[in-house]
Amino acid sequence: MTLKRTLTTALGLMAVHPAVASAAESEGGGLFAVNPGLSVWASVVFLALLGILWKFAWGPILGAVEAREHRIQSALDESAEQREEAARLLQEHKAQLADARRQASEILAEGREAGDRLRKELEEKARAEAQSIIDGAKREIAREKDRAIADLRKESVDLALAAAGKLINQQLDDDSHRALVVDFLKDVEGAEGAQA
Repeated sequence: MTLKRTLTTALGLMAVHPAVASAAESEGGGLFAVNPGLSVWASVVFLALLGILWKFAWGPILGAVEAREHRIQSALDESAEQREEAARLLQEHKAQLADARRQASEILAEGREAGDRLRKELEEKARAEAQSIIDGAKREIAREKDRAIADLRKESVDLALAAAGKLINQQLDDDSHRALVVDFLKDVEGAEGAQA
């Protein structure tokens, strides 16, 4: 629609222009001659053109300039907001990075503590197992010692009976004399225990 108005205005000016030019030539004036009728018509045409431009051209031109100014201002405002948002996000990122570093060092410290605790527990468990093995070995040694002592007593009783039988040159009754020798050995053992 603006193109239609512009074409109408241009055709109107072209229609007025030849009439003005022919009037100036018919009166015989030169290039610098002042013609009051021509001046009036030139003023009327100028004012008409100014009115047409004011009504149809300047409004859209000023509207386009204002729209462009608003677009530029909104782009500047948006850029400032984005800059502020970027600065805020950068601060958040720095805070998150510092928090992640702190958490990582806490996790490492906890890992070290857990490793130390596990090492100590394993050492204590190994000590306890070693002590239980030692205690079991001591009990086994004591049982073997008691068994050896019992075997030695039995052998010593048999040897004592055999020696006594040879000395007397007669065969002694095993059960009665064995009881006699066992009592004697217990008395000897009791005397040794009292001395220790």
